[in-house]
Amino acid sequence: MSSLGYILLFACCGALVGLFVGFYLRKRVTENNEKNIKIQSKQIIENAIIEAEQLKKEALLQSKEAAHQIKQALEEELRSEREELKDEERQIKRKRDSLKREWDGYDRKQNELLYSERRVAQQELEWQEKHKEVDELISTKRYELAKLAGISQEEAKKILMDSLESEARMDAAKRLAKIENEMKMEADRKGKNILALAISRYAGDYVADRTVSMVPLPNDEMKGRIIGREGRNIRAIEAATGIDIIIDDTPEAVILSGFNPVRREVARQALLQLISDGRIHPGRIEEVVEKVTKDLEITMREAGEQATFDVGAHGVHVDLINLLGRLKFRTSYGQNVLQHSLEVSFLCGIMASELGVDVKMAKRAGLLHDIGKAVDHEVEGSHAIIGRDLAKKYGEPDEVVYAIGAHHEEQPPQSVIDILVQSADALSGARPGARKEMLQSYVKRLEDLEAIANDFRGVEKSYAIQAGRDLRIIVDSNKVKDEEATVLSQDIARAIESKLTYPGQIRVTVIRETRAVEYAK
Repeated sequence: MSSLGYILLFACCGALVGLFVGFYLRKRVTENNEKNIKIQSKQIIENAIIEAEQLKKEALLQSKEAAHQIKQALEEELRSEREELKDEERQIKRKRDSLKREWDGYDRKQNELLYSERRVAQQELEWQEKHKEVDELISTKRYELAKLAGISQEEAKKILMDSLESEARMDAAKRLAKIENEMKMEADRKGKNILALAISRYAGDYVADRTVSMVPLPNDEMKGRIIGREGRNIRAIEAATGIDIIIDDTPEAVILSGFNPVRREVARQALLQLISDGRIHPGRIEEVVEKVTKDLEITMREAGEQATFDVGAHGVHVDLINLLGRLKFRTSYGQNVLQHSLEVSFLCGIMASELGVDVKMAKRAGLLHDIGKAVDHEVEGSHAIIGRDLAKKYGEPDEVVYAIGAHHEEQPPQSVIDILVQSADALSGARPGARKEMLQSYVKRLEDLEAIANDFRGVEKSYAIQAGRDLRIIVDSNKVKDEEATVLSQDIARAIESKLTYPGQIRVTVIRETRAVEYAK
């Protein structure tokens, strides 16, 4: 064999050996891969089993927690239902006890009713027996009366009936007089209690601002500056304010004179500002007066709004509020009219609450009762009638309108509120310290009133009361008849109007009393 053959043989053998070795290696690699795959699959399965166990445990825990929450919710609901059932049981028990008490009361009332029926039946039998006895007695008396008097039965019956009727009328008159006296005493006692309670419960501030008509000056030289060259400054002030300025020998003061209290207040404040500023000339005067007027309008509106707020009067027309604020600068005998109106309103409210009347309506009528005084110096007529027309114009309730017109008896009172406003107005004006007046003029007016009344024929006594607002006259019943009393009151009122000057109005009351006196011996 040649060397080439050996080479080929070795090459074939090598190829076979390589092929065998490759096959073996490939088999080993395949086996290793399968083993690794088995190991990995086993690991995956084990991991999956572990995760499944964990998920199972988590799901079990979640289910347990959800079950616990559901259990708690059910227990809370059951607890709430138990409480509601207990409340219902308690209510049912209370109702049962109440029904039992009512049933017991019903049984008791039924027994009382049966007892009353039996007693009424017994009294009816007794009454029938007494009626029978009375009939028999009347028959006997008729027979005896007819026998003794020699008259017929009908005539005797008439005489007896007249006698019984006379006795019955006398007894009825006595009982009526007794009841009337008792009712008067009781009404007087209750009325005094209500008034005393109202006065004691109202403790308002009785200090009222007084309208000042005198302006102080820093020195007398200021009078010349107020007058100005040829009087141009004082003429400008009087023209702008409508108030007369009186400059006399009064040291360090000037006097303001005018019927309109608002204009007088404008003049007072304007003059004070001009004196304080020092610049006094016609242009400056007009500027200051205009500014003061605007400021005073705001002050009056705020005062009116505060008054309505204090008494709880809502929905008052804005023009009425402005008029109410003007009363802050209006006085009557030194008493501030706005303060007086508030006082009357509070007194009306207190008395109305005690009597069971509409408190808000009474307080509203009391607040507005003197609203006519805000314009009574501009409009003719009594302030009560002026106030009534203003309240009606601005849509106030009919009760308030009528009470304003009736508070000085220009028209007769129709309701309890009318009487309350009259009473509160009298209480506020007549209490000690409410109004100021010089003692001499006050006493003289009372004496003049009584003197005028005493000059008339038939007048025995006269008394001026209510601070001169009411004149009571007692006449001789033998000289003045009933129909003459009305004429006498009118004549005295006309005489007072012609001879005296006085604020407001005066009521004249003529009292004619007939007395019958006899002595039992």
